[in-house]
Amino acid sequence: MQGMRDLMRGVLGRSLRELPNEDRLMAAWPVACGSALAAHAQVMYLDTESVLHVRVSGAEWMQQFVQMRSALANDLGRIAGVRLNGIHFEEQRKSRYQEKR
Repeated sequence: MQGMRDLMRGVLGRSLRELPNEDRLMAAWPVACGSALAAHAQVMYLDTESVLHVRVSGAEWMQQFVQMRSALANDLGRIAGVRLNGIHFEEQRKSRYQEKR
């Protein structure tokens, strides 16, 4: 399984070379952290200091993403071929409708 994952990372990295950095990071996101975990966060933007901003779907997922921050930044940067200075996670705010449920 790990061999297949490494192969996908290499293929994806080569195929993304022509895209803007932000698009490359968005495409590499589910490969870097796995599709199940990636489903609980959304890549928002890459700022001028090369910090990627990611919105996390709730407090229950925030801890897991924060614990993985360094490794995830390294993997994501390598797969996308983009220099990252870090990842900033922010928790998605619930709407009033969601809070009343």
